[in-house]
Amino acid sequence: MKWSSAINDFKDYLRIERGLSDNSVYSYENDLNKLNSFLNQGKKKIKPIDVSYENIKEFIYFISKELKPNSQSRIISALRSFYDYLIFEKLIKVNPLSNIESPKIQRKLPSTLSLNEINIMINRINKKKSDSERNKAIIETLYGCGLRVSELINLKISDLFFNEDFIKVTGKGNKQRLVPISYVNKKCIKDYITNSRSKGKIDSRYSDIVFLNRNGKKLTRAMIFIIVKKLSEISGIKKTISPHTFRHSFATHLLENGADLKTIQQLLGHESITTTEIYMHLDNSALVKVIKKFHPRS
Repeated sequence: MKWSSAINDFKDYLRIERGLSDNSVYSYENDLNKLNSFLNQGKKKIKPIDVSYENIKEFIYFISKELKPNSQSRIISALRSFYDYLIFEKLIKVNPLSNIESPKIQRKLPSTLSLNEINIMINRINKKKSDSERNKAIIETLYGCGLRVSELINLKISDLFFNEDFIKVTGKGNKQRLVPISYVNKKCIKDYITNSRSKGKIDSRYSDIVFLNRNGKKLTRAMIFIIVKKLSEISGIKKTISPHTFRHSFATHLLENGADLKTIQQLLGHESITTTEIYMHLDNSALVKVIKKFHPRS
């Protein structure tokens, strides 16, 4: 079995059986290609079904020199899933990663913005530019609904249920959830769709996509990063932020104002509540509030 065919079959499995997004599938493919390149450099020719525990150990030692524990852990997880798939397909009997431990990783506390900083960024959007309404709606939606970048760029007009104050979001693994949307957020999107979006050219393939570029096509993830970076620079914000920072800020502000973790988990589309629990560490005052409000001895 060649690496190319094995990886392509695995990609089909990830998309069809596990329902993973294209971005997730690409990440798995990239990690497997790293292993393939390492094992088959020079005259060595090792097929995926012939990879041994020793081969994996050598590869992990190699990547540990260049990559941080988080990246190493992700690659190990991807390889383990790949060989579990080969076992499922009865192509091998033992997973060569069965005795491989992932490096211990320290969970970083996500960077957040204050409400004032977010307002400053929105106010610094140049209203004279043709993309001002779009960019304002993008920032309001990232923060107001706590969306991932992939969820934002794939948001459809047919997903907007403004009469019910909800939008339908398609998250990781094509899982859908309903997220409430505020009056301010709705107004920004409506203004953009009614005004600047309707006046520009629209590629028919993307007519249902909310946020479009100047060519009438869907925005890329990279473009959202550029928009946020430029806004943070002209707003004088010294923190290192990304579009995901608005999602962190969304969750943190909800928690600080009394929302429970289970609700935040549903709004963010987290599969496990342990992912959401990281926000409890951002502000210990939230823990104090819970004790004072709910403990009988308070």
